[in-house]
Amino acid sequence: MESNFVDYVKIRCRSGKGGRGSMHLKHVKYNPNGGPDGGDGGNGGSIILRGNHNYWTLLHLRFQRHIYAEHGGNGGSDKCHGTNGKDIYIDVPCGTVVYNAETGKYVCDVMEDGQEVVLLKGGRGGLGNFQFRTATNQAPRYAQPGEPMQEMTVIMELKLLADVGLVGLPNAGKSTLLSSLSAAKPKIANYPFTTLEPSLGIVSYRDNQSFVMADIPGIIEGAAEGKGLGLRFLRHIERNSLLLFMVPGDTDDIRKEYELLLNELQKFNPEMLQKHRVLAVTKCDLLDEELIDMLKHDLPSDLQVVFISSVTGMGINELKDILWRELNAESNKIQGVIAEDTLVHRDKDLSDMEDDGFDEEEEEVGEDIDDIEELEDFEYV
Repeated sequence: MESNFVDYVKIRCRSGKGGRGSMHLKHVKYNPNGGPDGGDGGNGGSIILRGNHNYWTLLHLRFQRHIYAEHGGNGGSDKCHGTNGKDIYIDVPCGTVVYNAETGKYVCDVMEDGQEVVLLKGGRGGLGNFQFRTATNQAPRYAQPGEPMQEMTVIMELKLLADVGLVGLPNAGKSTLLSSLSAAKPKIANYPFTTLEPSLGIVSYRDNQSFVMADIPGIIEGAAEGKGLGLRFLRHIERNSLLLFMVPGDTDDIRKEYELLLNELQKFNPEMLQKHRVLAVTKCDLLDEELIDMLKHDLPSDLQVVFISSVTGMGINELKDILWRELNAESNKIQGVIAEDTLVHRDKDLSDMEDDGFDEEEEEVGEDIDDIEELEDFEYV
């Protein structure tokens, strides 16, 4: 069965061109000196992105390969203004980043519900000859053409917004922990790469408080270079406030596995190492107290470590307390504010992207001869 989670779409967008102004001289019976009365052209429609918290995936845009705004109407006689083209609003989930598909350059980012970002602005309508009348030129015989439309093929990528991101190798118990802490129902099985798409869960805490936890597919060595599923989904934990590293208690070397995960994050984005981190040793129902005491001496000393078992509930409450304290720590809040104010987006590397069969072919855009006015080189002010 095909997944409903879509975090990548490629769309051809085009704003509307402005309508041309009218060059018309009024000449009616009993009014031989009517003069110019050409109206202005209408503005072309814009393409506007709008954040919508009701969406959590880009599925609704998967088959919308072309999105075109309306053109502005031409001006008419008797100072009639052309109709303005209708703006097109594209609702996207919060956390959507837009790149230029041809150059890979970062374009914009939609972070908040209701936030609107003008992706492509519609062309302004041209002025009619009525606007150019003067005392010395009472019958101007020219009008402005409308501004041209803008076109761009964009890549939209979704980066999930969550408080806590789960980081671990396949079969580390991430999905089991998420299902035990929240109402999320991720797929759980005893083979690697059970999780093929990110999952979000709301974890309840004391006094009706809660935080959001995100589970991504397991990371393997070389994920930052494209091995496994890590390269595709690592971006979903870039915006998490806190990273929860998960290593099974029956691992031969817990410290080595933790450093492997840390190294992959550093290769993917070095800024991720600045986030607060917590280490959870999972599947501890398989260990006795003596073995747990021995493991504590070999674990990293620069972060908090908690021994848990999602099956028996061992250490779960302690883990929630630690996560809540770290999320609300003053240093974490200051770091979050700094990161938001100095957020720098890297341009997208398109060299290793495979052809997704996107069809650039689009409808023919006819050009009216009337759009070419006597004075085309009129500059807009």
